[in-house]
Amino acid sequence: MRPPPPTLLPPLLLLLSGFGAAAPPADSLAQLPAPGNLKVHLYNAQQALSWEPVSLDSDPRLVVYQVQYKYSTSSNWYDVNKEDSKVDCTNLTRTECDFTANSLSEGFPRRFNISLRVRAKLGGLISAWATAPWFEHYRNATIGPPENIRVTPEEGSLIIRLSAPFDVPASEAYFVYYVYYWEKAGDKQLLMLVPQVTDPFESNFITLNDLKPLRVYCFQVQAKLILTKENISRPGHLSNISCSKTAADASVKLQQDILAAVTTFLVLSVVVGSCLFLVLKYRGLVKHWFHSPPSIPSQIKEYLKDPAQPILDALDKDSSPKEDTWDSVSVVTFPENEQEGTPQSAWNQNTEPSHQPTEGVL
Repeated sequence: MRPPPPTLLPPLLLLLSGFGAAAPPADSLAQLPAPGNLKVHLYNAQQALSWEPVSLDSDPRLVVYQVQYKYSTSSNWYDVNKEDSKVDCTNLTRTECDFTANSLSEGFPRRFNISLRVRAKLGGLISAWATAPWFEHYRNATIGPPENIRVTPEEGSLIIRLSAPFDVPASEAYFVYYVYYWEKAGDKQLLMLVPQVTDPFESNFITLNDLKPLRVYCFQVQAKLILTKENISRPGHLSNISCSKTAADASVKLQQDILAAVTTFLVLSVVVGSCLFLVLKYRGLVKHWFHSPPSIPSQIKEYLKDPAQPILDALDKDSSPKEDTWDSVSVVTFPENEQEGTPQSAWNQNTEPSHQPTEGVL
């Protein structure tokens, strides 16, 4: 874009005079109606000019359009072409010229008054110029809400991060932000009559403190453009309503941990008690389920498979009684027992007919 020439008249005077200025005289070859309803679209960094189409009923050929611009400090008009504006609006077939800049070094300077005009061309026919009102981007653009809004819940707080609606040179302007927030009381209550608002801040994040833990808060963010030299502010649109739940603080977390532990203990107690009750009530059935069924000895299984085998004889031999084991017992008598009298001798006499009194085998 061509640099603006030095200022010749006060911009405000030119701005006011531009709204009432008549279009330049029609070209001698003007036989087409001039484009009508010119609109300059200024939203954030967007810059575009649109108009209504022109046509001739008697000529089916395609109409093309030419767009020019000039600064308020100059009387010269310049084509909006790729050399100056990075876009070509000299032979447009559409009814819009979008000259939005891709960087701060491109596009129309945002601190200067700009005027645009457009005319239609059809072969050798040329319409009169239709001129749009003067505009200055910073003063006339619509400021949108901040972009890339993100929320991080913390203990009794919310951290809100955002970015500017569009980039501005720090030497010309800057943005400040406001956050309107309130506690969401119900599922349907998204707005409050008097929400709380933060102080203006310039950073790309803010922390909302002193919030109740585990509560849902809704908020909207607004950007305001501040012009450095003019000391003029331009409020932007509010963002969409966003809601987020705060995290629990330390005391609430401790209560939650205790409640979880108690709940787990109670659940385990109920489960163990229920299992013990069922086992005691149906222990016979439980024994039947877990008792292994009786099995046939392997020798019997072999006999049943082949009765001709002498398995039973082998079992009889294995079960034959073993020889009895005898122990020797000796009975010893002492001579002094004979002096005690007849009862001892009589006892010896009674025992003599069946065994020897001195030694025997049992």
